[in-house]
Amino acid sequence: MPKLKTKSSAKKRFRFTATGKVISGSACTQHMLRRRSQKMKRNARRTMLLCAQDARIVKSYMPYAR
Repeated sequence: MPKLKTKSSAKKRFRFTATGKVISGSACTQHMLRRRSQKMKRNARRTMLLCAQDARIVKSYMPYAR
């Protein structure tokens, strides 16, 4: 059976922790920031863990990641 390809977009956007959880950057940080609260913008600076349902989809995009 041939090797499976990794989706290039997923490889640029997601990382895995040592335990296999998926890390991504926060959304809603690119434009229209005047209407967002300062607390939301401050919290969006850091990365976040994906929920289990979304992580399962990302793992299917990256078959050889942990």
